Amino acid sequence: MNSLKVKIEIDPNAPDCEVTIRCAAVDDEVVRLQKLLSENASGPALITLRKGDAEFFVSLSDILFFETDGGQIRAHTAADEFETGYKLYELEQKLPPYFLRISKSTILNTHKLYSITRNLTGASKIEFQGTYKTVYCSRNYYKALKEILTP
Repeated sequence: MNSLKVKIEIDPNAPDCEVTIRCAAVDDEVVRLQKLLSENASGPALITLRKGDAEFFVSLSDILFFETDGGQIRAHTAADEFETGYKLYELEQKLPPYFLRISKSTILNTHKLYSITRNLTGASKIEFQGTYKTVYCSRNYYKALKEILTP
């Protein structure tokens, strides 16, 4: 996409808000914009998670990261952790684009990232605000993480 122009037209008689994307071709950026607009229009996305025999409906915005733990995929919030029935590759397909795989065993909510301690020879440490929880981004995924974080 060469440049993005945003134009807002106010029509007091319009029954609903409508967003039109006019482009020469549908590329990755157009698909990303469409997905982003669709997700935000439908309200906060929830995911069904388990803890013991109970089911919880947790907002994706509360999830810090998903990780593999002994063959089970766990979803971590700042104060808790839950089990999910999904595999990591399934979560990659279902989650919004601000969730990013950062290692073979971890998917990160990039909106929750607070700091990165870079390690040139190994995995870089990622921390979140308001919790002791940390994850590590492997060198193979670090470039993709920096790209999504850099405006």
